[in-house]
Amino acid sequence: MEWMAWTWPTAIFFVVIASLLITFTILAIKFPETPRVGILQIETTRGDRLFITLLGSAFINLAWLGLTDITQWAALGLCLIYAVAVFRWV
Repeated sequence: MEWMAWTWPTAIFFVVIASLLITFTILAIKFPETPRVGILQIETTRGDRLFITLLGSAFINLAWLGLTDITQWAALGLCLIYAVAVFRWV
């Protein structure tokens, strides 16, 4: 990890993102799906909902860092609730 000056949390972050992408690729191959229309009134697939979740989670974490002094673990919990909501209703 020294060749890129990564910390362990950074490496774990990128491993999780890569694992999600691989998992969703395998799911798309094994279980193809048709797009569905949710609360946003746009057609989304699993990959679209994953992208919306990752983008929204990034904004939640940035806002959390900028607006509070509370530990980042609480933001992670909020992101997990957000992810469940996106995959359920979007």
